[in-house]
Amino acid sequence: MTIHSLSTKRASRSAESRVAAQDWRGVVSDLNAHGCAVMPGLLTAEECAEIASLYPHEEHFRSHVIMARHGFGKGEYGYFKYPLPDLIEGLRTALYPRLAAVANDWNEKMGVALRYPADHAAFLKRCHDEGQTRPTPLLLQYGPGDFNCLHQDLYGALAFPLQVAILLSEPGEDFTGG
Repeated sequence: MTIHSLSTKRASRSAESRVAAQDWRGVVSDLNAHGCAVMPGLLTAEECAEIASLYPHEEHFRSHVIMARHGFGKGEYGYFKYPLPDLIEGLRTALYPRLAAVANDWNEKMGVALRYPADHAAFLKRCHDEGQTRPTPLLLQYGPGDFNCLHQDLYGALAFPLQVAILLSEPGEDFTGG
């Protein structure tokens, strides 16, 4: 079965159940204390391999970035184009409400008036209303010695303050170092 053969509804239900199964009290606590958290089990090893295998197929991407050209590091990444693979879209939609609650809490504590809507579709509408219509999920590819410098890819004034990064390869098996 390929990512694209999963129905959108089935992928969405699968993503929702995977996200709901996370220890959200622990995730929020880690985000608040450290600015990052680990959420194990979002994808199976087979799904990770399947997503990684999309990289050489241009039809899945709207653009590619060679990081060294922009001072972003060494390696490259491709921005997915719409429609996103169902599983990626499902996870994005399922993760958003919980992360929006964290972002809204942070903004409240910092005295920032901006609040994020409770559901992902409303946030995307807000982005599109601001002229920000390009999808931002991306797939990175690194080779030996490659690295990613801290940077943000912003496409307008509206930016969500949290990112989800999913490691598709196995440390110690697929790569060493870090």
